[in-house]
Amino acid sequence: MALQCLLREGEDSREVAKMPSKPQFTSLWGLVSQMPPEKLQRLYVDFPLHLRHLLGDWLENQPWEFLVGSDAFCCNMASTLLSATIQHLQASARKPGEGNAILPHISTLESIYQRDPLKLVATFRQILQGEKKAVMEQFCHLPMSFHWKQEELKFNTALQRLRHQVGETRLLREALQQEAEAGQVSLHSLIETPAKGTGPSEALVTLLQETVGELEAAQTLVLKRIQIWKRQQQLAGNGAPFDENLNQLQERCENLVDIYSQLQQELGAAGGELEPKTRAALVSRLDEVLRTLVTSSFLVEKQPPQVLKTQTKFQAGVRFLLGLRFLGAPAKFPLVRADMVTEKQARELSSPQGPGAGVESTGEITNNTVPFENIGSGNCCSALFKNLLLKKIKRCERKGTESVTEEKCAVLFSTSFMLGPNKLPIHLQVLSLPLVVIVHGNQDNNAKATILWDNAFSEMDRVPFVVAERVPWEKMCETLNLKFMAEVGTNQGLLPEHFLFLAQKIFNDNSLSIEAFQHRSVSWSQFNKEILLGRGFTFWQWFDGVLDLTKRCLKSYWSDRLIIGFISKQYVTNLLLNEPDGTFLLRFSDSEIGGITIAHVIRGQDGSPQIENIQPFSAKDLSIRSLGDRIRDLAQLKNLYPKKPKDEAFRSHYKHEQIGKDGRGYVPATIKMTVERDQPLPTPEPQMPPMVPTYDPRMAPDSMNIQLSPDMVPQVYPPHSHSIPSYQALPQEESVNVLPAFQEPHLQMSPNLSQMSLPFDQPHPQGLLLCQPQEHAIASPEPLLCSDVTMAEERCLSQPVGGYPASTWAGEDMFPPLLPPTEQDLTKLLLEGQAESGGGSLGAQSLLQSSPYGQSGISMSHLDLRANPSW
Repeated sequence: MALQCLLREGEDSREVAKMPSKPQFTSLWGLVSQMPPEKLQRLYVDFPLHLRHLLGDWLENQPWEFLVGSDAFCCNMASTLLSATIQHLQASARKPGEGNAILPHISTLESIYQRDPLKLVATFRQILQGEKKAVMEQFCHLPMSFHWKQEELKFNTALQRLRHQVGETRLLREALQQEAEAGQVSLHSLIETPAKGTGPSEALVTLLQETVGELEAAQTLVLKRIQIWKRQQQLAGNGAPFDENLNQLQERCENLVDIYSQLQQELGAAGGELEPKTRAALVSRLDEVLRTLVTSSFLVEKQPPQVLKTQTKFQAGVRFLLGLRFLGAPAKFPLVRADMVTEKQARELSSPQGPGAGVESTGEITNNTVPFENIGSGNCCSALFKNLLLKKIKRCERKGTESVTEEKCAVLFSTSFMLGPNKLPIHLQVLSLPLVVIVHGNQDNNAKATILWDNAFSEMDRVPFVVAERVPWEKMCETLNLKFMAEVGTNQGLLPEHFLFLAQKIFNDNSLSIEAFQHRSVSWSQFNKEILLGRGFTFWQWFDGVLDLTKRCLKSYWSDRLIIGFISKQYVTNLLLNEPDGTFLLRFSDSEIGGITIAHVIRGQDGSPQIENIQPFSAKDLSIRSLGDRIRDLAQLKNLYPKKPKDEAFRSHYKHEQIGKDGRGYVPATIKMTVERDQPLPTPEPQMPPMVPTYDPRMAPDSMNIQLSPDMVPQVYPPHSHSIPSYQALPQEESVNVLPAFQEPHLQMSPNLSQMSLPFDQPHPQGLLLCQPQEHAIASPEPLLCSDVTMAEERCLSQPVGGYPASTWAGEDMFPPLLPPTEQDLTKLLLEGQAESGGGSLGAQSLLQSSPYGQSGISMSHLDLRANPSW
């Protein structure tokens, strides 16, 4: 499978789902206008297509679908909508380019529907339903903004109907009272009687019952909208977009309370017109509507942190949507209290037989009481806790193998006040989203996993805090993509190929088909309890490390689609084997948490490819030298996979380096990165006599020249079995590669060889630098000299793999026949050096293998595997 799509730029990250590619339109008409006209022609039989074009998306913003029936309300609304339609068509026809030929059609349309406006409503309702069906067949979705607009139209239509029915109720009641007083008022001349064949009193009862039923239906819409707001707020904890503005919901609640008050007045004014039993039933239904509205309008507007550390200050806030209606402007606003409760207590609170007020707090919270106050020019009633602090937490008994970071709690916000002139006691309480309390920073990662899972897969109106133990893999992909985009702060999300790699990782399944994982489910244990095969961490711990690294150091690279990232080392090998020398790509380390590595192909003189993975860079490494500058430093990296020159891809990420002295007269020093096999050997001067260097363990670490130690006798290697040409045969500027130096503190040379110079790309004022000071030495092979690197601190090149430094000499060029000792010499020296440093013998096995260039060299793969088996 090719990964070309991983490198597409400007791709919308939300196209990672299974659905076909979707145009980004915000209206139904925006999608309909993109479809072939022949697919929609049958919809416009009763209403011409050219007039439909003039209406555009105005049509879908009217309540055609919610005017079902032929009562007085629907007839009045239909007449109003007909007038609005004619006006809109006439305004559109007058625009330049439309011409006056359309005006006669509009006049004809008006004459047809003037006699029966409800027919126009039915026609437009049928057209909109056909357009929605066609869009679903073509694009598999409707715009989210269309759904929200339809929900708003439905509630507004229900509210208008309620107001209409309250007005009819008032007219009917007044007519009854006038008839009772004068005995001559005809009810049917004033208002349509809802129930034919019934008397005026029965008609009033029926109308009141219908109006209360409409109020209950409108309340259901508001409660559903509140639940959606809460769910969106929870998903926002995982990075989903969220409109936290509560003003519209507050306005809906206040409108319904106004309707409630008007109906209460009508019930009170009806008096003897209603039977006591009927009146009591209506009053009970109205009171239940009010109680539900009041308790549901107490919301947590600002959630506390869902991973909460003890002894750390935090903030939270609540809002009472009906506070302005019921609290008014008292001399002293009621207090709101915050308490910590366990999952068990939360379940008891949510049950109908809950404990009510006075729940024992399971944690000690300071500054946990604040009063309500009018905020935002007095338009809302809120209480903001600015300095909450959880001093300690009392843990409850955990279930089975549940860990501390799986234990969920919540903050309970509660308040009490007296309502109305009758001083009716009201007690309000609301739970925050579930949170995990930690006492140490090392618990943060696992706590975030618990919260991520709960936020993503919990259901509305659940029992606190029950969540599924196993979820579809497709939903997990959506969650990971949402979290990645939000945490990194990018609009470039994960692609299907990324999800394939993640599925292989979490399921330990090397299937190469995305379809193989589509219908599988993933468990909580697989997500963050089971250790990945051959690793020391869970799937989430690894993924969270990638999130942190990308957010801190790689956001711009990821957003520019320069990082493939989620791809296995084996798959990288398959990709790069047939690519030219120097082709590379960037992938997240599979075996380390929070690391990114460069995989590149090297071809020998015979053309044989070798794939090398440079030791992963951590966030600390990249804070010392950026990824772009590290890529620029490595000359062997030429093209970003598949064929993009690296300077073209990364130029915007290179840091400008100063040339010449700075303002204080200093010559700038630059840290540069090298890789072991790419460091050149010192090039000897042509006139020097041939001689073999030996190692002196007493060489000073800070010496800048390689000189003979006066108190040491030169140790000469045994004679080579082949002839050794002189140094004069070497070109003056030829780079010479040497095998990595071992644990020998001093390099001893002949007295005639006083110093050596290297052909740097950029001359360094200090000549040769020593790699690492002696105090950082470890009992493993380590270089003594670093080429063309100006270093301020030893760890600035790259992190070592298991103790083997990444800057040991080993290169791509041919080894000259003089300098390298024989295989037997080096094997002996290796064993002696390790014996002196306290290391055990490796046995008689040879550590030399044939290099891609036909010469002997130390096997880097052997060293890497000994140091870190995972690499």
